[in-house]
Amino acid sequence: MGDGRQATARAYSAFVRWCWAAAVAVLVLAVLLAGPMEESTRAELSRAAIAAAGVAAAASCGWRAVRSVGRRRRAWGLLSLGGVVGLLGNVYAGLVGDPETGDTAYIAALLLGVIGLALFPTVRPRGHELVRMLLDSVVVGGSILYIAVFSVALQGQRFAAEPSLTAYALPVVDALLATLAVLVLTRSPAAERVPLGLVGIGFVLYAVADVAFALLTAGGGFSFGSPVDVGWVGGYLAIAVAARHPAASGSPVTGQRTDGSPVLGTVITFGIFLAAALVRVGQANVVFPWTANVLWATVLVAVAVRQILVVVDNESLRHGLERRVEERTAQLRALASERERTLESVADGIYGVDAAGRVTFINDAGARTLGVAAADLVGSDAHATFHAPGEDGSPFPADGCYITEAVRDGLTATAEQDVYRRPDGKDVPVEVAASPLRADGVVRGAVVVFRDISERREVERIKDEFVSVVSHELRTPLTSIRGALGLLDSGVLDRSSDQAARMVHIALTSSERLGRLVDDILDVERMDAGTTQLELADHRVDGLVAAAVEQVSILADDAGVVLSSDGCPEMVRVDDERIVQTLTNLLSNAVKFSPRGSTVLVSAAPVGDLVEVRVDDQGRGIPPDKLEAVFRRFEQVDASDARERGGTGLGLAIARSIVERHGGRMWAASDGEGHGSSFRLTLPRALVPVLPRRDDALGAPSDERGAAAATRVVVVDDDPYVVDVLRTVLEARGYDVVGVTDGREALEVVEQEHPAAILLDLAMPGTNGAEVLRQLRRSAATAGLPVVVVSGTSPSDARETAALADGWLVKPVDPEGLAATVRDVVRLRPHHEHVLVVEDDDDLRAVLTTVLESAGLIVTSARGLSEARDALANGAEPHLVLLDLRLPDGTGYDLVADLRRSGRLRGTPLVVYTGAEVGPGERADLRLGSTVFLTKGREAPDAVLRPVLDLLDAAAGRAVDGLADPTIPRTP
Repeated sequence: MGDGRQATARAYSAFVRWCWAAAVAVLVLAVLLAGPMEESTRAELSRAAIAAAGVAAAASCGWRAVRSVGRRRRAWGLLSLGGVVGLLGNVYAGLVGDPETGDTAYIAALLLGVIGLALFPTVRPRGHELVRMLLDSVVVGGSILYIAVFSVALQGQRFAAEPSLTAYALPVVDALLATLAVLVLTRSPAAERVPLGLVGIGFVLYAVADVAFALLTAGGGFSFGSPVDVGWVGGYLAIAVAARHPAASGSPVTGQRTDGSPVLGTVITFGIFLAAALVRVGQANVVFPWTANVLWATVLVAVAVRQILVVVDNESLRHGLERRVEERTAQLRALASERERTLESVADGIYGVDAAGRVTFINDAGARTLGVAAADLVGSDAHATFHAPGEDGSPFPADGCYITEAVRDGLTATAEQDVYRRPDGKDVPVEVAASPLRADGVVRGAVVVFRDISERREVERIKDEFVSVVSHELRTPLTSIRGALGLLDSGVLDRSSDQAARMVHIALTSSERLGRLVDDILDVERMDAGTTQLELADHRVDGLVAAAVEQVSILADDAGVVLSSDGCPEMVRVDDERIVQTLTNLLSNAVKFSPRGSTVLVSAAPVGDLVEVRVDDQGRGIPPDKLEAVFRRFEQVDASDARERGGTGLGLAIARSIVERHGGRMWAASDGEGHGSSFRLTLPRALVPVLPRRDDALGAPSDERGAAAATRVVVVDDDPYVVDVLRTVLEARGYDVVGVTDGREALEVVEQEHPAAILLDLAMPGTNGAEVLRQLRRSAATAGLPVVVVSGTSPSDARETAALADGWLVKPVDPEGLAATVRDVVRLRPHHEHVLVVEDDDDLRAVLTTVLESAGLIVTSARGLSEARDALANGAEPHLVLLDLRLPDGTGYDLVADLRRSGRLRGTPLVVYTGAEVGPGERADLRLGSTVFLTKGREAPDAVLRPVLDLLDAAAGRAVDGLADPTIPRTP
C-alpha cells in the first residue's frame, strides 16, 4: 500500500515538472519572437521550435502508449503517429516550399488524432454514441469556424488570392478535433479529465493557430516567426504534458470514479450552433464565399443527422426500456408466483404478522389446519385469534406470547408447544417456531411456522399405552411363574400332590402366555420392517381353513360355539403357515366374543384375481368408530376385554400385516353392537388350475399322497371290507399295507415282514386281537412294535388290553384320525440314535436333552462351539445335530462349515433351533443333509422331537408320512 502511494506521488511530481518545463518553453518562445530579431532568424527559430515540440509530443505519446493497455494504448499510439505525420508534413512543406502538401499531411495527422480521441475512453462507447460525438464535433467545430472566420474575421475583406481547399479544411478539422476532445472530456470520469483537458487545450491551440494561418494566408501576409507559431508549439507541448499525467493510462488515481455528463456536451453543442445560426440570420444580406455556404450546409446536415440518430436512439431506448419493463414485470410475477407456490407447497402452516400483531398472510396448509379460509384471517389479531384459552377458560396472556416477543423484543422461538382453537371449537395441538421479520435493522413483524402434532400426540399416547400394556402383560405371567416355582422350590408343597400339579400347570400356562406375547411383539416388528420371509406356494383355501378350524376346535368346544365352513376349492398363492396363523387369530377372536350356542361361519369366494375370505360371528358387534381402531396395536373395543377374555391386542395387527405382505387387505364390518361382526381378507389367487383329487372321498390331503412308500403297515380285521377300506386310506397317504383277516396269520406276517406298525381288531374268530397283542408283547423281537387297536368297543371296556396298545380307535374310524394315529405311533417308536445338541442356554439345553432322551435317543450336549468341536474330535459321530446359531464363542455357521469339511459328517441331518428367523440366503449357508429350521418361541421345546425323529427315520430309510425323500429338506 505504501509503495503504491509513493509511486503515485513520484508520477505527480514528474507531471508537474513537465508542466513547468512546457510553460517556460512557450513563454521563452513568445518573448523571443516578440523581440528585435531579424525576420529570417525568427522564422528559423519558429520552425525549430515547432519541430522540437512535435518530436516531444510524438515521443511522449509513444512513451505513454507503451505503458498503457487496451483501447488507451491504441489511442496514445495514434496520437503519437499523428504527431509524427504532422511533423514530417511541416518539415516537407518548409524544405520544398509546398504548403498545400504540408497542409494535407497535417490534415491526415489530425484525422489520426480524431481516431485516437475516439479510442480514448477506457470503456468502449457504443457505435451510435461514437457517431453522435463525431457529429457534435462537426456541429461545434463548423459553427465556431463559421462564426470566427466567415462571419467575423473575413467579413468585408477581400482575399489577395482564393485560399486553397486545404487552407479551409485545416481549421475545420482542427475545430472538429478540439470539439471532440471537449466532448470526450465531458463524457469521461473526473479522474481522467486532466489529461483529456490538456489534449483538448492542445487541439484548441492548433485550431486557433490554423485559423490565423488561414486568415493570414488568404490575406497574403503569413510567414513563420509570428506569434501564430506559439499556438502550434503550445499545442504540441500541451499534448506532450497530457501524456505524462498519471491518469493518462486510464487508471483512476484519486477519488471515486464517476461517469461524465453527456448533457453538458449536448448543451455546449447546441449553444454554439444557435450562436452560429443567429449570426447567419443577422447577416442574411451578406454574400459569403462558397466555402462558407458549404461549411454551413455541412453543419446543418450534421445537426439533422444527429437529431435523427437521437430520435432513433430514443425509440430504441424506449422499446428496450419497455421490453425490460415487461421482462422485469414477468420476472416479478414469476418470483411472486414461485414464492406463493413455495408457501403453498409447504405442509406446515405459515403466517405472517405486522408490527401490530395483525395477520398479513397465511398459506393454505395453515388455513386448512385451522379450518378457516385464508382471506378471513388476514387483518385479524393473531394472538387473540389463534391461542386457545387455558383450562379455566381464561385467555392466554399477550405478554408471554411468542408473537409478542418476536415483534417487540426481536426474539426467535423454536419448538414451542401451543394449542390453537379452530372456529368450530376444536383444539389443535401445534409446535411453533416464530421469527422476527426485519427490514433495515428494524423489526417490521414476525413469521410464524406451526405444525399440527395431533398424530404425534396420538403416537405418544399409544406408546405410553404400549409400555403400560406390555409391562402389565409381562409382569403378570412372570409373577405367576415366579410364585408357582417358588412354592415348588421351597418344598412347602408335596411334589405328588394336586396343589403341586396345579402350580406346575400355572407355571406352564403362564410361560406359554409370556411366550405368545413376545412372539406377537416380534411378529409385529418383523412385519412392519418387512424382514419376515414368506414361503409362497399354491394351497387350497378349504385346506387352510380346515387347519385353522382344527386348531381352534378345542376352544370352540369349551365355549359352546359351532365352527362352520362352506368350503372353497380355489387355490391361493400364500405362505400357508402365516395364513393359518391369521385365520386362527380371527376364529379365536370370533369364538371369544360369541355367545354360547352361536355359530362362527368361515366362507370364501373368488373376486377377480383375489379370493375373499370372511369370518362372520354372532357376537356383540363392533361400534363404527372402532372398525379401524381394532387393527391397531394393543387396541380393543373395550379395555376390559384383555382382562376378561385374555389376549394382548396384537393379533389383528399381526393378521393385517400378514395379509398386506401377501398383497391383500383386511378390514372389519359390523352393523353395530349386538349385530355380530365380519372380518374379511383378500388373498391372491394361484395361477394354476384346480384339479380334482382322487382321495376327496376319503378326506386325505393331496400333499400327503405317496409320502410314505417305504413304511409298511399290517392291517388285521376279520371283515375283508374293513381291511380294504383301511388299506385304501393308508395307501392314499403312501403307506405299504398288508391286510390279513386272521390272528394267527397276522403273527406270521409280522414275523416275516417286520412292519412299522399294526392296526388290530379285537373281535376275531380263533386267535382274537387281544391274544395277538399279548403274544407280540411277550416276544423280544416285537415287544416295541407299535400297535393301534381298531375296535367297536372303547378302551375303558378292555383296560388290560388298552394298557398294552399304543393307540386306540373306535369304529367307525375317521380317515384323518386314522392317518394321524398311525403317523404318531410310527414316529414315536423307540429310537437309539445319537444326537448332538449345541445350545448356550443351560436351562433350555437341559429341557431339550430331556425331551430327546424320553424318546430313547442318546444325547451329547455342548454349550458352545468349542465344546461341540471337542465332542466331534473325541469320536462322537452324531446321527443328527440340533443347533442354535448364537453361541458364546462363535456361531452355528462355523460348526456347519466344520461338518461340511468332514467327509463322514457332511450329510448329517440338521435341525436349526434359533431365536431369529433365518432368511433364504442364510439358509443356503446352513444346509448339511436334510435340514429343518425352527424358531424359538414359535416352536416349544417339546415340538422339536417330531422333526428330529422324522429326519432320523428318513436318514435310516424308515420313510414316514410327510418326509418320503430324505434328500429334500423341509421347513415346518
